[in-house]
Amino acid sequence: MKSTVAFTFALPLILIGASARSELPPAAGAPVPALPQHFEKAVVATGLANPHNMVFGPDGNLWLTEQIAKRITRVDPRNGKISVAVEITDAVHSEDEQDGVLGLALHPDLLKGKGRDYVYVSLTYATGQGGEFPNRTAIRRYTYDAKSQKLVSPVDIIKGLPSAKDHQSARLLFGPDQKLYYSIGDQGRNQLKYLCKLNQAQVLPTEAEVKSGNWEHYMGKILRMNLDGSIPADNPTIHGVKSHVYAWGIRNTQGMVFSPTGKLFATDQGPNTDDELNLILPGRNYGWPYIAGRKDDAGYAYANYSAAKGGCENVKDTYTNGLKAPDGVPVTRESEWSDPDLVEPLKTFFSVDNNYDFANKVCAEKDLYYICWPTIAPSSVAYYRGGKQGVPGWENSLLITSLKRGVLYRVQLDPTGTLPLGDAQPLFRSVNRYREVVVSPDGSTIYVATDTNHLGTTDAGSAAFKLENPGSIIAFKYSQGK
Repeated sequence: MKSTVAFTFALPLILIGASARSELPPAAGAPVPALPQHFEKAVVATGLANPHNMVFGPDGNLWLTEQIAKRITRVDPRNGKISVAVEITDAVHSEDEQDGVLGLALHPDLLKGKGRDYVYVSLTYATGQGGEFPNRTAIRRYTYDAKSQKLVSPVDIIKGLPSAKDHQSARLLFGPDQKLYYSIGDQGRNQLKYLCKLNQAQVLPTEAEVKSGNWEHYMGKILRMNLDGSIPADNPTIHGVKSHVYAWGIRNTQGMVFSPTGKLFATDQGPNTDDELNLILPGRNYGWPYIAGRKDDAGYAYANYSAAKGGCENVKDTYTNGLKAPDGVPVTRESEWSDPDLVEPLKTFFSVDNNYDFANKVCAEKDLYYICWPTIAPSSVAYYRGGKQGVPGWENSLLITSLKRGVLYRVQLDPTGTLPLGDAQPLFRSVNRYREVVVSPDGSTIYVATDTNHLGTTDAGSAAFKLENPGSIIAFKYSQGK
């Protein structure tokens, strides 16, 4: 018997994914407006060492983590002044990899004089134990000293969470229920450098593991925890075990946001196809690695390289999509797997059929075909409330940033704030990797943080080797009547 958190939704669960259609991928080089009407663009700050998570603070500053510099920074959006709140010297970042100082969440009582001036951050640290995975992830609480404008008194509320150099996810979020939510990706299992490692997004923790504080099977999960890191009493019991796990079966959820009505929306990065926008429900399964996008046997099949006949080492140089897996690698089609707890996505970016050509000649230079794959690599999501200074007609929509395409997508929600309406609207195109999006309280300005390095996309759809605004915060300001 499964108990769940007492969140209620008007929409029957079985209809959540089925009622919203998938969008087809745009043609390579399809035009996207760099600056829609009535918007002005300004670069607020530069020289940031890979901003990862960013939030609007009660002091009017943008608070952000710098993954590479391993610090928490405040940026004044009025003048671009940068001030370092803390340098986290024991954090570990591997060059060109996805570990470091990552998630960030501010306590709602910060700077309200209630004695709860807390800032939460996730970081990777060295265990000193060596081996293939020598690092783990911690969630740490700091106290903000308004006089010195520094973060002090660090306390690790939970340690020993999984860590690798790929698919950290690492979105940290303060919920309206006074709980912390944290996404942990599948750690890159069953691809690239971790191709021969079993993907454990469907492997749930045992009661013995939970009692001993072994969090190894938290890969590919969304966690929910008390502010001291303990397991909430009202967390869902999944397959007979109550743990921090709130939802499971995710690949790389880098974006999560609560709507004003308490709905938890999240993005998930797909493999070759089917990035997802999901409504996260307690105790539910989102299908990865057996399903990418919808359960439609289209564009994807799960090839388990860790179980290759004769050993993964013999086939690892022939890695392909599961639709064309080498002999000896077991393949499971989406329709061959089922779970009554499955929730399909609200929307995909983008879905294709099995005849899709993943070797687009536009991206043939240096064999960078993945740039042309029908995915956007969603990296964050923000809820747009609107406001007196906001964009008319944008109320009740989601803003989703794309790493690959240098585009921000706007997804309009229905009046219930649950289902997406129509196609996603691509906006603010530039040769950048959009990592994070934050909206000003009055709705007039959309702030986007950009990656420091890695590949972007040209207007023709091929790989861009030079970014326009690396390690920056860009403001897109709306002015009525201009």
